[in-house]
Amino acid sequence: MTVGLIVILLLVLLLPFFIKAVERNLESFLFIIGLLAALVGGVLDAKLYVHALKEPIFITLAVLIAGLLFKWLKTPIEKGILNVSHKVNTRISLAVIIVVLGLLSSLITAIIAAIVLVSIVSTLRLDRKTEIYTVILACYSIGLGAVLTPVGEPLSTITTGKLNEEFFYLFNLIGIEVIVAIIAIGIIAFIMIKPKDSKNSLTGAHEAESYTEIIVRSFKIYLFVMGLTLLGAGYEPLVNKYLLDLQPGILYWINMMSAVLDNATLAAAEISPAMSTETLRFLLLGLIISGGMLIPGNIPNIISANKLGITSKEWAKFGAPFGLILMIVFFVYLLIVG
Repeated sequence: MTVGLIVILLLVLLLPFFIKAVERNLESFLFIIGLLAALVGGVLDAKLYVHALKEPIFITLAVLIAGLLFKWLKTPIEKGILNVSHKVNTRISLAVIIVVLGLLSSLITAIIAAIVLVSIVSTLRLDRKTEIYTVILACYSIGLGAVLTPVGEPLSTITTGKLNEEFFYLFNLIGIEVIVAIIAIGIIAFIMIKPKDSKNSLTGAHEAESYTEIIVRSFKIYLFVMGLTLLGAGYEPLVNKYLLDLQPGILYWINMMSAVLDNATLAAAEISPAMSTETLRFLLLGLIISGGMLIPGNIPNIISANKLGITSKEWAKFGAPFGLILMIVFFVYLLIVG
């Protein structure tokens, strides 16, 4: 069993990087891998399958409803952004946008928050450097904020489900740290970002998404979370055997892998109900912070970079060192609090 699960984990880590078809169809791939992991782990039964069918419902509905609302309200939102940008200092506007999207992402989902971010950046038409900094800082903010409720992003859905906890469990666990971090990112944005009007700006699509795109994306999220639920159940025996005795600080730095692999996948493989509160805090904060360092680390990064044409090199140049500084600050904080 152990060898089989290790081989499956290596497939999850490596195939999306080397096989384009897997990368393009990640949701279907993880669903198949999740079934395989549950089978190899000896946990696949009717009860688990029913649980995996139910687990994605709330986040799927949230993504669908929020997507439809943004489609219908896209034009007035963009007009409102332009009106505000003409009346308020742009640096203040960008800082507020970063904070607000981060705080709202746990309700409107990280996916819709990223789509709103793309729309805002495309509407403002600032210089490329300013827009890249804004997008990266906003994605850090969204990635942090979305973890606070099970409908925010797959990581929080999977974590809450695996721990069998109530809706506001993650908010109670790391809410203060996350909110302070989001506000701090907004302040950093105000200090660092010095926008200029420019024709050399990121090119984002201005047309509203079609109903087909919204429905397909919602179905993909359902399949993604279902696959991760099965994957997490399959790896629980392995986690209980090898990871529970590790120091929380070691897990924290191991989870810098989240920079190159979607953090929800790692959460599904690592989190166990047998873990202590301290270990969960280290593990989760390590995952969500390092998830912003590179484009593949989190869903908002992928959406924003793809729609706005941000290259991996451009993202890494600012996102990786910023994330490393955040990792060090949080690590010291967690050691002191612990």
